[in-house]
Amino acid sequence: MCSLPVPREPLRRVAVTGGTHGNEMCGIYLVRHWLKAPGELQRPSFSAMPVLANPAATAACRRYIDCDLNRTFTLTFLKSTATPDDPYEGTRARELNELLGLKGTDQAFDFILDLHNTTANMGVCLISEASHSYHSGFNVHLCHYLQQQNPGLPCRLLQWESPEKETYSVDSVSKNGICLEIGPQPQGVLRADLFSRMRTLVASILDFIELFNQGAAFPAFEMDIYRILGAVDFPRTADGDLAGTVHPQLQDHDFEPLRPGEPIFKLFSGEDVLYEGNSIVYPVFVNEAAYYEKHVAFLKSERIQVSVPALPGLTSSSTLAP
Repeated sequence: MCSLPVPREPLRRVAVTGGTHGNEMCGIYLVRHWLKAPGELQRPSFSAMPVLANPAATAACRRYIDCDLNRTFTLTFLKSTATPDDPYEGTRARELNELLGLKGTDQAFDFILDLHNTTANMGVCLISEASHSYHSGFNVHLCHYLQQQNPGLPCRLLQWESPEKETYSVDSVSKNGICLEIGPQPQGVLRADLFSRMRTLVASILDFIELFNQGAAFPAFEMDIYRILGAVDFPRTADGDLAGTVHPQLQDHDFEPLRPGEPIFKLFSGEDVLYEGNSIVYPVFVNEAAYYEKHVAFLKSERIQVSVPALPGLTSSSTLAP
């Protein structure tokens, strides 16, 4: 990472989305609060627009109504002709694309911060598309800033790349974006500690954007990030039912090293299933409730150290208030 292009213009159009999944409660209740009292999101150089992403699923306290909204924002779908048979989330994706996009155009929002909860023991995690992390450097600097602001609170950056080679998440609608994931929190439950933590972190993220807009420069540094390698399914019977579940030695150990030969599942018959990989990996989203339907017991990631170049300050002409 010796020379990365970075944003050369201030981020003026910012959105904070919650309720992309209708049973992840911190983002839902923060956005509901901000819709009534948006002053908390204001900064001198910009204001962040709160958006309740999936109101129908939120009202039903379900992850989604017809399909996962956070897998719906492909250009292929957004550019297709709408039909009366489209799933609810498809219709909503087009509405959000009109509001926050259009995806892939100069009219799109500069930045979307999408708020999520997980049932897994992920702590505080920023999730970024690979191109957002590597090709701009902005999101890596953002994560580093949060680490500096919260030295006692581990904040990790998890990088992913769509296997379909076409991005599909809510934050992919904007020119750049990131997901803030906090757990563990059960679906449909609001925990005061995580609610307050997310609120504080959102404020810090907006502060970072404000500093960037005002021309602050951020020095180079080295940091560990995690990159998703693939998914591991539960052990299953010939009929497709679960034959076991996550092993106690793996449960709640997200982002910790998993070595070849260590147990990953406990079969209902009592035997252990061992990890058969050839190298150390770092499991994430371990036993995430929403991933059962996706046949995912956990995701494997690799930990890599990156040397991040300095993020230079914007020129004075570009930092003038709009």
